[in-house]
Amino acid sequence: MMKYLKIFSFLFIVAAVQSCISADEDPVSVPPFTGSVSDPAVDGATQPNQVWIDLSDVNPDTKKVNQAINKRTDWDLGFYSGDDYRVVLNGSIAMAVSKIPNATNINNVKEADVSSLMNQVVVGPFGTSVLQYVDNPNGNFLTQTTGIAPIKENDADNPVYLLSLGKNIGSATNVSPGSVSLSGSSRGWKKIQILRAPNGYKIRYANLNDTTFKEYIITKDAEYTFNFFSFTAGSTLQIQPKKKNWDLAFTTFTNEVVDPSTGVSAGSYFFADFVLTNTANGVGAYQVNAVGNLDQAYKSFKLSDVDASKLISNDQRAIGDKWRTTTGTTEVDGAFVYANRFFVLKDAEGFYFKLRFNKMKNQDGERGHPNFEFEPL
Repeated sequence: MMKYLKIFSFLFIVAAVQSCISADEDPVSVPPFTGSVSDPAVDGATQPNQVWIDLSDVNPDTKKVNQAINKRTDWDLGFYSGDDYRVVLNGSIAMAVSKIPNATNINNVKEADVSSLMNQVVVGPFGTSVLQYVDNPNGNFLTQTTGIAPIKENDADNPVYLLSLGKNIGSATNVSPGSVSLSGSSRGWKKIQILRAPNGYKIRYANLNDTTFKEYIITKDAEYTFNFFSFTAGSTLQIQPKKKNWDLAFTTFTNEVVDPSTGVSAGSYFFADFVLTNTANGVGAYQVNAVGNLDQAYKSFKLSDVDASKLISNDQRAIGDKWRTTTGTTEVDGAFVYANRFFVLKDAEGFYFKLRFNKMKNQDGERGHPNFEFEPL
């Protein structure tokens, strides 16, 4: 009888608590009770997909993490929904941008006016001067001085830009094991000008030799970090999940190459197999170097072992490419996952997780097939 009374009391308390929650209040987030395994659908050696993952969003049936997936070419620009007026490039397709000197009227700009500039606005390891044409790879877009400048209140203060649309997704079908084929043909160029609009932005855009521009209004949406715009669609579309509904993203990425021995930058470079963290909404992570056996070190790691002072919350590359290496030229000694480290992640809700990467290739040696496991701490 006592056992049933306890059960009844517990159910009564649960019902009472639930009744106190307003119907239009979001439920309190809780981490998954057990760990899970994820196979992000990057989709092979051309790595066509961006994959957004929330470690707390585990499918109750499959016991795997749900994924939000889009093609890398689905979007071009991201428009910040916060108080500031900032615009970011699609670094997953190697986009780049530059102000057009002395240009004030977008309709007057012709390809001949920017032909020399087109040779400079590129992504590649061609010296540090190239970094001015891309977003700061650390993800701190609110304070960056590269890429597109903050959008000014006075229309006349907003420049006309030359925008490289980057590269199409690679189309190679016979990629050597351990290699990737990320970039296809050029996606071309646009001339653009971005102005403020009530609670949002107004983008003007055209092909380089067009004498009239198209215009589109982008309204801020406080539920999302960015509203994403596509020139192909001529409209906005959803790419990232809501602000706090993703922790990790698997993507290709425009990064900065730095010589580890000298600390000297070689400029921008296009990376495969990259993992971003949602630092814009408070996600932090750090690497744990395993002493001895990785399995044992990972399994024994507890919440009390977390060193919060090591969390990197101001650089979206906290995991980045640190989980894998691409040294070597054959399937045997080429790309592989490091077997001496795992990572700690603190999500936007303040929950801690440990995660380890298990593979980056399938059984045939094809890149773009990552796998990782994680557990809440």
